[in-house]
Amino acid sequence: MSLRARINSPEEHGSRGEDGHLVASYRAKLLEEIDLAEMSSLAAAERRARLERVLGHIISREGPVLSTAERAQLIRRVVDEALGLGILEPLLEDASVTEIMVNGPDSIFVERGGRVERLPLRFASADQLMQTIERIVSTVNRRVDESNPMVDARLPSGERVNVIIPPLSLSGPVLTIRRFPRSYTLKELIGFGSLDDHMLLLLAGLVQAKFNVIVSGATGTGKTTLLNALSGLIPAHERIITIEDSAELQLQQTHVVRLESRPPNVEGSGQVTIRDLVRNSLRMRPDRIVVGEVRGGESLDMLQAMSTGHDGSLATVHANSAEDALTRLQTLASMSDVEVPFAALHDQINSAVDVLVQLTRFADGARRITEVALLDSHGGEPYRLATVARFDARPMTADGQVHGAFQYFPLPRRTADRLYMAGQPVPQAFGVARTADQLATREAR
Repeated sequence: MSLRARINSPEEHGSRGEDGHLVASYRAKLLEEIDLAEMSSLAAAERRARLERVLGHIISREGPVLSTAERAQLIRRVVDEALGLGILEPLLEDASVTEIMVNGPDSIFVERGGRVERLPLRFASADQLMQTIERIVSTVNRRVDESNPMVDARLPSGERVNVIIPPLSLSGPVLTIRRFPRSYTLKELIGFGSLDDHMLLLLAGLVQAKFNVIVSGATGTGKTTLLNALSGLIPAHERIITIEDSAELQLQQTHVVRLESRPPNVEGSGQVTIRDLVRNSLRMRPDRIVVGEVRGGESLDMLQAMSTGHDGSLATVHANSAEDALTRLQTLASMSDVEVPFAALHDQINSAVDVLVQLTRFADGARRITEVALLDSHGGEPYRLATVARFDARPMTADGQVHGAFQYFPLPRRTADRLYMAGQPVPQAFGVARTADQLATREAR
């Protein structure tokens, strides 16, 4: 959209009447004062600063008389409408907001600190919301209309955006913007209560000994955050290939190749799937493959990579428990265009997966590792999970907090031997099981 079109856009800042007319009036005056050719040549930050200066001169010259705070707010609103996303602009700049959910023009929610709250904001109309949506998707060369009513994209600034509009949405245009926080280290996650020092020692040993790790959990439990933190344990000299739908991982090692899938274009061609990227990564001499999320037939390729020499790979999957994660991996692998018997997929998972790390988001918004389980079965045996760490939660207290304690269980001998051969110690809090009876095992189908 051109600069003139953006400033002339008939949006209001979520308010009606005199206040909205004031914003629209100053937007029109701003257009009269600026040199569009010059503005178009400026970087985004310089363009905003120039518009703020010009608008400040207009207000000083023509009024109205405003306090310093009112004047700053009016300038911010007019410039946000001209260049930014209107009422959403301050939310995008608020570091505490991790998700913005617009459920039609009259209903805006945000997530802060794991809790969802409704804001006293609204768009002036569904048309205004649609104009904001079109402005967002145009930055990634996408379009949204009745023939293409769903868009899932990543903005240049990193946020993930999902749009769905009528007739598929019955409540008007719906916009979801997911902002990804900065990457955290495992030490920082300990400070948040997501894990503890004993669990850190165990996970560090497992990753450095090249166990294949699956991080599972429901939506919003922090799978990508934990995956990013775990990847920080990979030795710096190894070649790491990351594969994602929307690039979120922020690895700090020097030898990292980042791959991102691509949706089809408006003609329906040009799509590159996660499965395409996983297959291609195997030809790139990876030491580690990190898949942001497996959700389809690429699960089969990932499992085959894990069981044929690409040890130490990491991936996430949506699941509500460690048992569910195994079942889901098997189901997803069966969605491949290669017909593999279900029993063979079962064997493949027993061969490929070593560790399952289950995440849970509690009612107080805290995200914690609630189980670390080792897959201690072979071949066609039923899945046998050995829990080595678990978070036992207590009922929510009067202050709305969920407290609990981490528990530890002995490692299977086979796991301890593998750690030993890799030069990794067995943390004292866990120890090694002398007999099968000492393991906290359970079977899963």
